[in-house]
Amino acid sequence: MNATAQIKAQDDGLRHDWTVDEVEALFAMPFMDLMFQAQQVHRASFDANKIQVSRLISIKTGSCPEDCTYCPQSAHYATGLEKEKLMAVEEVVEAARQAKEEGASRFCMGAAWRGPKGEDFEVAVAMIEGVKALGMQTCATFGLLDKWQAQRLKDAGLDYYNHNIDTSPEHYKEVITTRTFQDRLDTLDTVREVGLHVCSGGIVGLGENNTDRAKMLLTLANMERHPDSVPINLLIAIPGTPLEHAEKPDPFDFIRTIAAARVMMPKSFVRLSAGREGMNEEMQALCFLAGANSIFCGHKLLTAKNAAPGTDKSLFGRLGLSPL
Repeated sequence: MNATAQIKAQDDGLRHDWTVDEVEALFAMPFMDLMFQAQQVHRASFDANKIQVSRLISIKTGSCPEDCTYCPQSAHYATGLEKEKLMAVEEVVEAARQAKEEGASRFCMGAAWRGPKGEDFEVAVAMIEGVKALGMQTCATFGLLDKWQAQRLKDAGLDYYNHNIDTSPEHYKEVITTRTFQDRLDTLDTVREVGLHVCSGGIVGLGENNTDRAKMLLTLANMERHPDSVPINLLIAIPGTPLEHAEKPDPFDFIRTIAAARVMMPKSFVRLSAGREGMNEEMQALCFLAGANSIFCGHKLLTAKNAAPGTDKSLFGRLGLSPL
């Protein structure tokens, strides 16, 4: 096997037939070689000095019936999280307006639901309409969707739907038991079918091994269409969750995951997502060099801390980066 795992072109110029051995070969490459290959791939499709900036807020916090072992919003765990009702439409639109002023081009709304229902869903639709009217890209993560709901969201102006696969199919049952891996794939198929852009990635630090990380990326890259946006999250170990004492991954393993995602999905935005607040500037810079070209801005990601906009502006200036 060629250790560089060169990309084989298909009809869309992208690969959809990766093997586990090939992905593990990417992980095993000398770090400098992998970074060089990822940077070459990145520059073939993107301006290497432009970063897409999004803002993520929680429109409804806590009491989620799912048992995701990493999530403080799960009703299964005592994390001390203050539960909040669904926000008012006006509050969300104002938050989006502020995000736009601070440089965000995409506004993402998350709700602690297994899936949206009833009047809450209609309120969420109104939020999307209001944010879209500001001229921003819109993204939502509301859990499981049926086709009618997906179409309704698209008609309201939704651009992206986020539904992460989190980890490999094999490791998934160690992380979540209240919904299956196939449930997640079905929702992704549904939103893709109505023409929404797909945002789907995973989390590094869930107790998985390198093979699990390889299979997580392989699942995404071997989809009929690559996700348009691929968030790579670093676990934020929250007290009260089953993963509060999870071992932190080696920073270079995380960066390798970013680089492999870039090589495997050349035209997708790869987002440096949760966990960035705990990374030093040098680690973030290496992630950008590895091909990450999207971030969340703002002090908070749903319920977790995030790098402040002023900090990002300073880092961007020092690196010669600018918002897309």
